Amino acid sequence: MQVSVTFRHMDATDALKAFAAEKVSRIEKYIHTPTDAHVVLSVEKHLHRAEINVVANGMRVRGEESSADMYGSIDGAAMKIERQLKRYRNKLDTHKARDGHSSKVRLSYLDAGNDVSELPAETPTQIVETKELDARPMLVEEAIMQMDLIHSDFLVFLNAKSNHVNVIYRRKEGNYGLIETNKVT
Repeated sequence: MQVSVTFRHMDATDALKAFAAEKVSRIEKYIHTPTDAHVVLSVEKHLHRAEINVVANGMRVRGEESSADMYGSIDGAAMKIERQLKRYRNKLDTHKARDGHSSKVRLSYLDAGNDVSELPAETPTQIVETKELDARPMLVEEAIMQMDLIHSDFLVFLNAKSNHVNVIYRRKEGNYGLIETNKVT
């Protein structure tokens, strides 16, 4: 497993780096594919914050913890990821694998200026950022589970039943919304 550790607003120490790498390497018993892990350690006022992002086989898992002790924060974030992976593995044991190929989807962020109401209609918007995402085949329930694992507000996926690109998103009320696409003929 490839583990990278980033320090923000604090001095880098080999002891913290080794402790973080050891805690993250325990995750390998739940994921048997080559993985990348990125650990961000930071200090904000009196809180020590650890954020761990793990990528394995197209799946992203994220855990973060804040406490008065950096070692406790690293331990707490690693335990959150372990709990998520245990839950995910248990759910996958009850589901059969999906057939199909993943698709590439491009996501663009547009900038329409500070106050859109004051802009004339012919003012062009600018693309601020573009990302390419993998839309993997999965059921809606699996997409919700994946979205919860990565603590994201939306997920683009290929619906295993309809074979169309779908977007699932978290609404302000806490429930979920689904955007389905249909092929135009």
